[in-house]
Amino acid sequence: MLTFLVRRLAQIIPTLIFVSILIFSLQLASMAIVIAFLIGIPAGIISAVKRGTAWDYAANLFALWGISTPNFWLGIMLIFVFSIQLGWLPASGYVPLAEDWRASLAATIMPAFVLGNAIAAILMRHTRSAMLQVLGSDYIRTARAKGISERQVILRHALRNALTPVITLGALELGTLLSGAVLTEQIFSIPGFGKLIVDAVFNRDYAVVQGVVLVTATVYIMLNLIADLAYVLVNPRLRS
Repeated sequence: MLTFLVRRLAQIIPTLIFVSILIFSLQLASMAIVIAFLIGIPAGIISAVKRGTAWDYAANLFALWGISTPNFWLGIMLIFVFSIQLGWLPASGYVPLAEDWRASLAATIMPAFVLGNAIAAILMRHTRSAMLQVLGSDYIRTARAKGISERQVILRHALRNALTPVITLGALELGTLLSGAVLTEQIFSIPGFGKLIVDAVFNRDYAVVQGVVLVTATVYIMLNLIADLAYVLVNPRLRS
């Protein structure tokens, strides 16, 4: 009986560890993509609406900075400023969300910002391009001719039609974050899918590699399904 319990425990523990790593990776990736959307989409809208002004140049400069900045350098700088100099946030480690949500968010905000920074720059460029294309459409000129306020024209008419490629990009980037954050996870000493699969490859643990690949592929499929559903919500013309 004792031998049976030990064997069952040996089978359950790796599964629980795998699930906990998946939960943390989803938390980190979700926070990173939210930060990217909150920064990238408004910056892209402002850049398109204020085309050729100082706002446009500043937004493009931000995009260039976000794409060019290495994640490991930005992570080290954030640790130096907010952990060592100011002492506001923990430098490394991870606290489960169910155990202490405040400590969990404090430990996750810096790596999430590091990951979301580069994605925000990419989203900004795509949002700007899509908005410029939509703002030159005939129905936008018609909406302005009807006397609709500029804010409603931009947010209700232009933005909703420009979000389709942005949603696609966001879904793909969210899937990439689940397994592509190896450097960031190493810098902040956090257990994630990226670190898990790298360790599994070095240790030749093929079962773990297969599990990570299977889960990542499933998440990609689910994200593409969610993106297809989001198209219908933001663009009513696609419902027919």
